[in-house]
Amino acid sequence: MAAGSLLALLDDIATILDDVALMTKVAAKKSVAMADDVSVMTKVAAQKTAGVLGDDLALNAQQVTGVRAEREIPVVWAVAKGSLLNKVILVPLALLISAFAPWAVTPLLMVGGAFLCFEGFEKVMHKVLHTAHEDAAERESHAQANANPAVDLVAFEKEKIKGAVRTDFVLSAEIIAITLGTVATAPFLQQLTVLAGIAVIMTMGVYGLVAGIVKLDDLGVWLRGKGSRAAQAIGAGILRAAPGLMKALSVAGTAAMFLVGGGILVHGIPVLHHAVEGAGAAAAAWPAGAVWHVLVPNLLNAVAGVLAGALVLAAVALLQRLRGKSTVS
Repeated sequence: MAAGSLLALLDDIATILDDVALMTKVAAKKSVAMADDVSVMTKVAAQKTAGVLGDDLALNAQQVTGVRAEREIPVVWAVAKGSLLNKVILVPLALLISAFAPWAVTPLLMVGGAFLCFEGFEKVMHKVLHTAHEDAAERESHAQANANPAVDLVAFEKEKIKGAVRTDFVLSAEIIAITLGTVATAPFLQQLTVLAGIAVIMTMGVYGLVAGIVKLDDLGVWLRGKGSRAAQAIGAGILRAAPGLMKALSVAGTAAMFLVGGGILVHGIPVLHHAVEGAGAAAAAWPAGAVWHVLVPNLLNAVAGVLAGALVLAAVALLQRLRGKSTVS
């Protein structure tokens, strides 16, 4: 009896171990499948947000320039930390809004788009309203301040960081919203994993490149000091190209505000969205149709962004005039 009971117990234990092994295999297969799904969704989300990533890069590289050379990397790092904090706020917020108030996503994005258009148009008006002499005097004053170690530029740096982080918030919200749309039907854990992964990847990618761009001049000087003629020639080329690159980034950053902001606004207004899509489809029939199919909608989005920026700036100017303040300095 005792031997029979012992054998029965051992048989039960063996059966349980078999069940555990089977469940472990099933769980492992599910984990691998979920990891594959997360990987695929992350790749899709990264592809869809690549355009915004380029805009984010152009805007932030342009916004963090103008500080002392030895302070460039600390400023970029401060903005990168601000960007991560933005995403720490945005990822849970996006999940909450998607779960409990999905109708609020589009209006919130449109507010952000209008803000981008406003900032872009404000930059354009600043350029238009300031003469070349005033701009040259401002640059000279800034250069002298940078060259003078006695001048405290902490306040200037804080404004640069604040402006860059503020702009990053809107672009980060766009990236998170696009990513959320990609994983909208996925389980919560996969949504969280993909959103967090995209947030980290995009932040590291953007600010790693920004750090490289703002230190190009230092790289050029370092190469110029090398004994190799090839290194010296490359260094000289970098130094010649760096000012033009920064000007190009300034223009690209402003254009990105209109493209992204206008695109958000157009997408949120069905009539405009369908009209732009129709114009793009019609343009596809032109010679080199594939190019026009992409170019025409982007141009229309940019025009919508410029018009929206002008309207918002006019409204802000009116409000500030009533308060006795100036909008464009």
